Amino acid sequence: MRSLTGIGTLVVGGIAGLGIASDAVPTTSGTAILQPLSPLFISVQPDLLGMPNSLANAWGDYDNDGDLDLAVSLGSGEVRLYRNDAGTLVSVGAELGMPQAGGQEFRGLSWGDYDGDGFIDLLGGATSKEALSVVLRNEGGKRFRDVAAEIGLTIPNRSARQTNWVDYDNDGDLDVYATDRAGDNRMFRNDGGRFTHVFAGVGPTDGRPTVGACWLDIDDDGDLDLFLANQAGAADAMWRNDGDSFTDVAAQLGMAGPERTKAEGGVGCAVGDYDNDGDFDIFVPAYGHNLLYRRNADRTFTEVGVASGVGIENHAVGADWGDYDNDGDLDLSVISYEGAAGQQAPLNALFRNNGASGFANVLTKDSPLNKGDHGVQFVDYDNDGAVDLTVTDGYGRDGGHFVFRNALADESKRRSLGVLVLDARGRHTRFGAEVRLFDGNGRVLASRLVAAGGGYNTQRAAPVHFGLASMAPVTVEVTFMTTSGRKTQAVHRVAPGDYRGRFLVVRKAP
Repeated sequence: MRSLTGIGTLVVGGIAGLGIASDAVPTTSGTAILQPLSPLFISVQPDLLGMPNSLANAWGDYDNDGDLDLAVSLGSGEVRLYRNDAGTLVSVGAELGMPQAGGQEFRGLSWGDYDGDGFIDLLGGATSKEALSVVLRNEGGKRFRDVAAEIGLTIPNRSARQTNWVDYDNDGDLDVYATDRAGDNRMFRNDGGRFTHVFAGVGPTDGRPTVGACWLDIDDDGDLDLFLANQAGAADAMWRNDGDSFTDVAAQLGMAGPERTKAEGGVGCAVGDYDNDGDFDIFVPAYGHNLLYRRNADRTFTEVGVASGVGIENHAVGADWGDYDNDGDLDLSVISYEGAAGQQAPLNALFRNNGASGFANVLTKDSPLNKGDHGVQFVDYDNDGAVDLTVTDGYGRDGGHFVFRNALADESKRRSLGVLVLDARGRHTRFGAEVRLFDGNGRVLASRLVAAGGGYNTQRAAPVHFGLASMAPVTVEVTFMTTSGRKTQAVHRVAPGDYRGRFLVVRKAP
């Protein structure tokens, strides 16, 4: 590797010795050439970000300046907050009131505007049964204050993993779903900015050891349903939202998972339309074989992990979908580790989507990108049109929360479109909304979900990103969940080139 002064470490794809896989492609002269499968990545500010025991990483624009900022939880109890200054990250957590110590681990960080004031707030769930969750209210982008006790969200006696900000009842504000690795999950309804425990003992108050939770509309009825990745040999769950009740339909939809030993189980979930058919599929990183549930036309699911090339057994912890090469389909980053306790080492995969031929892992064990064992997110933090890869290392001796800037060729970066979905008042409350692109003939090109859950127990508040095969105008269609069903809004003849360096904003109609 060679160093770029003032920028970071260059990670080159397709070069022998750097751990990035390549294809040998014959030429007309019979000479084989190396064709890189992955783009260049640059490790950004590694000295600043090399903090041991880094766990969850979540991106959101806390100061409303148009770019994404980064929050990271550390095992010490500190929550690091980095302000994004035109692509340079500046540590501001201490001065803005983020937790600096305490010994509790916040295994999950979730951004969402629970109080509707236009500034995203941050929820951290504590893993110790003796510790309490924090809700860090964003006070105008200037300071954060823990209001969990005031609003009823300390969520005591919980071993936290995923926490979702989600409007499960479609009343326009964000409710909270809190998983528990060692007890009952809990749902809290937002009643005017204070939270009430609902569904106690029934439905989504699932007693299985849950780590991952993702919300999406599986039955197209206009409300969000809940997928749970469960540990310790338990079956996974798919809780269908029936308005005033929830029903676990995992078995009848083919989503309960395989028979498992006590050492096996689902660890997370990532929702994406990997086959560009217009509906959403679910990847489950697992202890045991990873799973990929492809949605069928009849609204059931078929598990295709092994057949598609991602169903490997690699002790996976987190995953995220992202089109890192801007070719129009979703690729998949999977974070995992190997080794005994105290000796764990990252063992990551970056699965390139090759369409009908399935996925191919473009990382090898010695890749400089093989740096994470917990957190993972794809976001375009520098607004250049290419999604960047961000991971965390919690168990390694050195550790860190690393940001790899995607140095895709400029021509390829232009082939992209970011879409930011907000509610009618411009707030981040529409998690679970669906975004689709259509070409001039009305054919669906790709779909993205405004994610409510994913990565490693995190929730970002960010635009969705589309890579594009061409720069031709597209129709952008957003489907919102409402009390009267699914409501779709369309923006026609969107020229992607008009949104270079920024994103299209779609607000829900009043």
